[in-house]
Order: sequence, then C-alpha cells, then structure tokens
Amino acid sequence: MKKSRTQFVCNQCGNVQPKWLGKCPDCGAWDSLESYTPPAGDSRKEDGAVASEALPIGEIDQTRTPRRATGIGEFDRVLGGGIVSGSVVLVGGEPGIGKSTLLLQAVNAIAATGRGEKVMYVSSEESARQTGLRAQRLGVSGANLLVLAETNVEAIVQQIHKHKPSVAVVDSIQMIYKPNVPAAPGSMTQLRDSCMDLVYLAKTTGTAIILVGHVTKSGTLAGPKMIEHIVDTVAYFEGDRFHAHRIVRCVKNRFGGTQEVGLFEMTGEGLREVPDPGKLFMEQYGPGGQPSGSVLTAAMQGSRVLLVEVQALTASSVIGAAKRKTSGVLPDRVAMIIAVLEKRAEMRLAAEDVFVNVAGGVKTPEPAVDLAIALAIASAHMNRPLPPGTLALGEMGLGGEIRAVSQLENRLREAARLGVGHAIVPPMGGHVPKLKGMALHEVRKLSQAMADL
Repeated sequence: MKKSRTQFVCNQCGNVQPKWLGKCPDCGAWDSLESYTPPAGDSRKEDGAVASEALPIGEIDQTRTPRRATGIGEFDRVLGGGIVSGSVVLVGGEPGIGKSTLLLQAVNAIAATGRGEKVMYVSSEESARQTGLRAQRLGVSGANLLVLAETNVEAIVQQIHKHKPSVAVVDSIQMIYKPNVPAAPGSMTQLRDSCMDLVYLAKTTGTAIILVGHVTKSGTLAGPKMIEHIVDTVAYFEGDRFHAHRIVRCVKNRFGGTQEVGLFEMTGEGLREVPDPGKLFMEQYGPGGQPSGSVLTAAMQGSRVLLVEVQALTASSVIGAAKRKTSGVLPDRVAMIIAVLEKRAEMRLAAEDVFVNVAGGVKTPEPAVDLAIALAIASAHMNRPLPPGTLALGEMGLGGEIRAVSQLENRLREAARLGVGHAIVPPMGGHVPKLKGMALHEVRKLSQAMADL
C-alpha cells in the first residue's frame, strides 16, 4: 500500500503546496498553510466498481434532472424552479438573519406535500429539543420530517443511508467533523473532507443536500472558496437583521440562472413571501413632501425590478477630515461620483461629510444607479428637493456624460406601473416606449440632469 504524503493546504484559497511556506505563493496570505494528509485511496467506492465510461456529448441523457418544488415560491425562484435531486446547495448569511427558519419551513413544506417523502434536518449547533421548540413556534410538524442532532459526518451519512430522505439540511457545515481527521471542526481540512463526503453522498444516492454556512465580517462565506466551487448552488441572505425584509440572492447555480433573488418578510410566524415587491422600499412621505437628498431609482435584482430610494446627506466637516460613509452602494463609485460633481458641476464637497444610503437595506452595486446617487448628493448639498415621484437612471462617466443602462424599458414599465410620473434617463436613440402617465426627460450630460434641481 502506497504511503500517504503530507501536503500543505492554504486555508484562504485552498491551493495545495508540497511543503510548508510562510507565504502562500498563490494568494499571498501569510502563515495560512496547514498540514493535510490525503487518504491513500477512495474508501467510498465499492470493490470491483466499474470506472465511468466516456460518451459523446450528444448521447448524454439530459432529461433526468427532476426538480422538487419546496412550496415556497420565492425560494424556488432563487433555485431556478426547485431543488434538483442529488444537488448540493450552500446557503450563507449573518447570524440571526433567518437561514435556519427558511430551511425549516422549506423542508416542512416538502414533507407535507402528501407524496410520502421523508426529509431530514440535521442540527449540529442546536439540540433536538431546541430545534423542536423553533418548529413549534413556526407551526412545523409532521411524521415525515426527521430531526437529527449530530456533528459526526460519518453518523450523518449513515442516518441518510438508513432513512433515504429526498432532502437533507445540514446546519451548519462549519460544525461537523470527520473523526479520523486530526483537525478542529471548522478548519480547512475538516471543511474540505466533510463537504466532499456529503457531495459524494448526494451524487450517489440522489438525496438533495442543503448546507448552511457561516459568513465572515465582510459578508462572504467563511472558509476557503473551495467550498463554493465544490457545491452546485450558492445562495446568500442579504439585508439588515434589524429590518423586517430579507433578500435571498443566488450567486452560483449549475442548474439555472444566477443573480436571481427572492424577497421575504420576517414575521412572528417565520418568513413570509413577498411575491410583488411594489412599493416595498419606497417611503411614502406625508404632507411635508419629499425632502432634499432623496431620489428614486429602479434596480435590477435578477429578473425583477425593485424601486428603491437613494438618500444622501451632506454636512460641514473639519477641513481635511471629511467623511464618506455609504450603505447599500459601492464606496468606490460614490467617491468617483463626488469627484465628478466637484469637477463637472463645480460643487465644493471637499469640506463636506457625505453620507449615502439605500433605504430598506437593499444592496445596489450596479452602475445604473450612478445618476440617482449624483442627484441625491447634489440635492442634499443645495437643499433643493427634486419634484415628487422623480426617477433617475443612468451610468455616469468621468466626463459627466450619462450612459445607457441595461433593461431600461423593463425598469421604466415597472416604475410607470407603480405611479412614477417623471423619469430622468440616458438617451434612448429614438426608441421611446409608450408609458402611460410617465414623462421621460433624456439627458446626455450631468448638467442637464442638474437642471431639475
């Protein structure tokens, strides 16, 4: 039997090195290499198993990819129509944002379909009694929903083989371990081996497995990117846990499109779907009217359009120590927009603190909201509000020019449906859609858009 040789794996990027180094040559991280002894052989394969045979791509059976609807429409939308049998889904998010609540509701809906399917919820962080208390609060019950409190991956695999559930949830992947691996749970080695065992289990048995992952302070999934490469689908919970609304965004999907989102509202009985966001993130101001520094924009979230409110505030600051704080938009783009306003619109913002926020905790990283950010900052600086119900769309260049954005017509139709009366948009090249009740103002330069102030 060939002796296993110790290798060293980077806990930041997951790349393998033949010897220990102080600095990873691939990602540049210091003191990130950990020893790892790969198994001598693949013990998961049965003796005498026949190796896979190469086939022409046209002869591959593409029909055997059945999807299983969870009964939660917004979650099915994120997954591309439902959970594919034998797939592995990784769900990440901040503590307390609703990951366990959503997944417990999803497996309960699958178990209650009447088809006699078993589902299993594996809790590695809570006892079975704690999971039962949460289920009681959410109104979750049923003989086909099995709960297992276990951290040993070998015991989890054994229970899945025994009960043969159609869907199994492991909450969370950072807490389970392999007994024969000399490393702590959550370490790179344990994550890699445990995740590989569960993926192999899903592919061989057809059981769909959903993994819950912790996130870092920056909001990315904890552990090396290798875990995201191994699984089939990656979804993130977004939003502030102090707000009622949650957004589940798909960033990787081998069985469907990416960047699809699902909208939920946290209630006392769990997460409730929001199939039509409508004016969910638009503030309805009273008789005083819309304040300065507030502009509406239409952000694309997957295939749907969300109307959100961009808010800005400027205040006097100590010269040389001006603050630039953002929430929901990219700080680098806001810094660029401030520079364009100073150079092209002759606004003196160097001695001003600038705060930019997207109401409702929505993240809008796309450049289509540049014009809305610029007009919000200018409106706050000049203390002049835009006309009520004004929408702004457009990417802004360094020369102050307003560039076209993708799916402009879809954004405008959704805004018109919700009663927006005036839109500032980039040039449309003569193709102006018929929008009932909405006036379009095409602008080529920032100075033209500033005329509305």
